[in-house]
Parts: sequence; C-alpha cells; structure tokens
Amino acid sequence: MAAKVVTVAFEGVEARRVDVEVQLTGGAQVMVIVGLGDKAVAESKERVRGAFAGLGLSLPPKRIVANLAPADLPKEGSHYDLPIALAVMAAMGVIPIDALDGWAAMGELSLDGRIAPCAGALPAAMAAGAMDLGLICPEACGPEAAWAGGTRILAPRSLVALINHFRGGQILSAPSPGPVVEGEAVRDLCDVKGQEHAKRALEIAAAGSHNLLFCGPPGSGKSMLAQRLPGLLPPLSSHELLETSMVHSVAGLIAKGTLTRARPYRAPHHSASMAALTGGGLKAKPGEVSLAHNGVLFLDELPEFGVQALDSLRGPLETGEVMVARANAHVRYPARVQLVAAMNPCRCGHGGAGRGACGKAPRCLRDYQGRVSGPLMDRIDLAIDMPAVTAADLALPPPTEGTAEAAARVARARRLQQERAEAMAHDLGSAPVGADALNGRAEGRFLEKIADLDEAGRGLLARAAEAGQISARGWTRVLRLARTIADLEGATGVKRVHVAEALAHRRTNALSGAAGVF
Repeated sequence: MAAKVVTVAFEGVEARRVDVEVQLTGGAQVMVIVGLGDKAVAESKERVRGAFAGLGLSLPPKRIVANLAPADLPKEGSHYDLPIALAVMAAMGVIPIDALDGWAAMGELSLDGRIAPCAGALPAAMAAGAMDLGLICPEACGPEAAWAGGTRILAPRSLVALINHFRGGQILSAPSPGPVVEGEAVRDLCDVKGQEHAKRALEIAAAGSHNLLFCGPPGSGKSMLAQRLPGLLPPLSSHELLETSMVHSVAGLIAKGTLTRARPYRAPHHSASMAALTGGGLKAKPGEVSLAHNGVLFLDELPEFGVQALDSLRGPLETGEVMVARANAHVRYPARVQLVAAMNPCRCGHGGAGRGACGKAPRCLRDYQGRVSGPLMDRIDLAIDMPAVTAADLALPPPTEGTAEAAARVARARRLQQERAEAMAHDLGSAPVGADALNGRAEGRFLEKIADLDEAGRGLLARAAEAGQISARGWTRVLRLARTIADLEGATGVKRVHVAEALAHRRTNALSGAAGVF
C-alpha cells in the first residue's frame, strides 16, 4: 500500500514542492526516511511513532519507507512530521486514501499527537496556492497562513482533529488572517535638541532612501536620531508588507499571524558575526540585513564590527539581495535596506579638538576609522559630523517642528518620485516601480533623465570627480542625493546649489572631516 502528500522545502523565502511518498512493504518492522534530509528530518520517525502511540495507534508490522522527492533537494526542519504522518495514516487506511488529494501539509508533531507550530507558514501557503493546493498547518500558524489570500487553509490543533475532519466526524473551519498592528510608538524628533544639520541629513536620507553615517562624540545624539528615522518613513505598502512578512515567517518571527505596516528596524550588536548580518548558519537562516528588508539597518559603533562582517554588506547594499552560498545549494534572501551607521571619531570618543581631545590625534583617528573599508564608505551617501551637545543646546525649548512635520515633507518628496517614475515609463519604455523608483536606487538612463542637471551643476560635479573627491560610484550617488535635495524643495531640475550640498555631505566624511570638527 502506498500514499502520497505534498509538502515544501524552503530555499530562502521560496518554498519548493516536495512529494512525501510512503510505502508499506513486507519485512522487519522498521521506518526509513530517505531523500537527503537533515537530522531533524531523520528524527521525524520517532516523533511520528510517539504521536501515533499518543493516539492509541501502532505502526503496522511492516517495513515503512518514506521518500521525500526530489531526492537531490536538501530537506531541513521538523515540518515534515505532519506530511509523513498523514501519508502513513492514508497507507494504513486510518484516513481515506484520497483525502489528501488537493492538499499540502506542514507541521511538527508532539508525542501526544498535538501539532506544534513551525516557521514558514506564509511562504508555504503562497506556494500551495500557486500549485492550486490547500495547506494543512498547525493551529497556531493558521492566522499567518491565511494571509496568503485565496489559498484554502486547514489549521487543526492535533492529529485527532484532523482525522475526524477527514472522516466527517467534525468540520474544521478556515482560520482568519491575524491582525495588523501599528507597531511601536514613533519616537519624535522634538526630543533631539540641537543638531539641526544632522536632522536635515536625516530628512534627506528618509526622502530618497539614502545610506547615512553619523560621526560624533558620545552623547551627541547619533543613536537618538537613528531611532527616529522609521517615524519619517511611510508605512509598508501591501506588496512590501508581503515581502517583509515572508522573510519574518521563515525566521519564525510572526506571532499568531500578527503583521505590522511599520517598517523593520534592526540594530544588531557590534559583536554580530558575518552569518548573523548577512545570513547563513546551519540552516541558512536570514541575517539582520534581510530581516530589515524594506526598512532600516542601524549599525552602532561601526568600526567595532568585524572587518569581514562589514564588507559582506557591500554586495547587498548594491543589489538589494543576499546570496548565501552552500556546498549543495545557493539560498537567496531579499535585502533592500536603508543603512544608518554611527561611530565615534576615535576609540576614546572625542577626537582631536575641544574639551577631552584625544592625546593621540590624528593617528588614533586614522587607525580607528580606518577599520571601515573605503568601498563600504563609498556606498554611504551622507556622512555627517556631529559636534558635542552643549549646555546651551540643552537649555533650549523643544523644537517647534518634530517628526510629523518632517514626515509630511518626506511623504511629498517620495510621492513626487513615484509620480515621476510613472510619467517616464512611456518615454523610456519601462521605469522602476515601488521602492526602486526612489532616488536612492535610481541608475542608468532613468537617473540621467530624472536628474535634469543644469550646466553649472554638471560642471561642479565634473570638477569634483577630476579632483579625485568622488569615484565613479560616488558620481552616481551624488547625483541621486542632489535629486532628492531638489525634490524636498519642489524643484523640477537639479541645480548647482543642490549638487554643492550633496558634495558637502559626501565630502564631509568620517575619514577626512572628523579631525577638523572635533
């Protein structure tokens, strides 16, 4: 007797079809699982055996072979328990042999027959719907899987409930999608006193999705400003929400199907490894740069991160995705993030001028800041030097403008970028859409077209390039930044003043400007 049920194997956020085939043959009573499974898959036979015992069932005195096809696709995780158990029950006649037609299944089994939650319910439901199948998943994962839309979902609490459903003893109702919550309260820019220059840079970065670096002594407000960036950004669109939620689903970060339109904000500690930042490990899980997809990745104490870990971000910052190379597979995760970093001028924190100046300057500054590679710095559009906050700054009343006013200007600038991209789709044949239409990601003919750079601005940019102040990548990034500055002012074209401000932000970087400021 043989039976088959469909499940999925995860490759990044993609779920690939796996057929679980179970055959009962003569021979000694033993259960064998084949198909390139990991340790968790190999242990499924004991969890299935225990779950059957918890239901008062016993495996037949035959040789049970469970084949996970295709055999050359690596299988990882405990979610193969439920499909294996269902196929065995169908082969035994516990449930009708045709009951599993039109269904995919995933879930981990407890020894008492309960179906425990597992990661990846949302991408599994999306994949099942694409195969014109329904999905059987744990009860706790039902609200998450229901976000897949038209996919049929069954979310039983235990094997008993599922057996009764297929036998007609009870009917399991389809779960409803989980709630959409607002997320954490937005932190207001009014809390930051002084640092008007840095606030301006934060607004520019938010308007065009530009990478940003703050350099200043301890207590100058670097982390405070970075924490307020999500409040300036618009909520996730429906497409972005689905993309982000699928990454979080694979990572097991969605609780009870609860989603939020607040943009992700990830702030890993500087002790994070390369695998923690970009993804990898035993099961190639998504890293911080992917968990921050469509949001903000904040790296505090930038030079304290490992050199290899930092340089591993160079590719994702350019391409918007991470490729985790394994011996037997390549796993791809999305990683379209806005990088915000913060650092002190030197190890003592105060730099080479003013009160508490470093006695080893400028060598200490060069050594400390030199731990951040030039290619990574070249990918940062704005590098802002922040002086120490004085007693006079702290005595000032709260600013009249806060997050609400700045967010309104950011929203207008982003809306202008989206409308401009749509208008140019006819002229160029095609144009970027969604987040790719923002200035921080513009490139090629589209960037040249939207920049509309005047002669004075082009001449200033050319002189900066000839003087070696910017690289070829820097040229593109300065042009993007100048376009965003012009959008905030509502200007139709990029003028010399916009290019000058963009060059000032790029020229006043951590490696050259910090020693003169501090």
